[in-house]
Amino acid sequence: MDITALLNTGRQRADLALARVLDQASGPSTYLADAMRYSVMGSGKRLRPVLVYAAGQALGVDDALLDAPAAAVELIHAYSLVHDDLPSMDDDDLRRGRPTCHKAFDEATALLAGDALQTLAFEHLASLNHPAAAQLVACLAKAAGRAGMAGGQAVDLASVGQKIGLERLIEMHAHKTGALIVASLEMPGLLCESSQGKRVQTLRAYGQAIGLAFQIQDDVLDIEGDTAVIGKTQGADLRLNKPTYPALLGLDGARQRARELVDEACHALMPLGDAAAPLNALARFMIERDH
Repeated sequence: MDITALLNTGRQRADLALARVLDQASGPSTYLADAMRYSVMGSGKRLRPVLVYAAGQALGVDDALLDAPAAAVELIHAYSLVHDDLPSMDDDDLRRGRPTCHKAFDEATALLAGDALQTLAFEHLASLNHPAAAQLVACLAKAAGRAGMAGGQAVDLASVGQKIGLERLIEMHAHKTGALIVASLEMPGLLCESSQGKRVQTLRAYGQAIGLAFQIQDDVLDIEGDTAVIGKTQGADLRLNKPTYPALLGLDGARQRARELVDEACHALMPLGDAAAPLNALARFMIERDH
């Protein structure tokens, strides 16, 4: 499986879907619209949309139905990055190789751009002409809210400068990072015409494993990565004195745990057979990426 081709195809498709959503959105402020587009249409990997497409294909979902959840989950991810970068959160100046939204525009506009991207994601999902539209909204809302990403982010902020154990760190990132990744895999299951409960459970187990592997690799890159390559300030976690996997396990231990998680993820996919080949390739990419 050519991972570069897989990522490029998914990214191009996601970018088209995102551009359509942003073009169709209306409102009185063009400055806010510019900030929203700036925050979304950068050089991101589009990993979550790519997972939506790969999971949907593994389940046999009609390709035309996958653009809405793919765009929605990326809008949520983009909003979270805008807010994460704010001075009141991680206070970052660089994102995806260029100034963060509050630096390119201003802090108040960045706050509003994040708010607008979040609500646009749910507006877009709710407008999907499919019986599962409400379930899709509920799935993404749970993954983004207190029980998911926002809750994990709150724990992350409260943990700055604190010593926490491995179990708490895993729990934090299962919410902060993993919840949106799992939702990216669950939403295609909601679009299946027939019940595929066991297959969706398989994808959920896969998502939980790769979500943690992705975060461990992020922690490793924060230490070893090059700012020009990773597209954000290298060493930011160390500067903020955040708890990380390398701090608890050492660099070698963190890398080993990431490899184990990818093996667990690929093993979980075995019931899907050859249809899971793109997902297997994406799992390997989680720990081989350099940004």
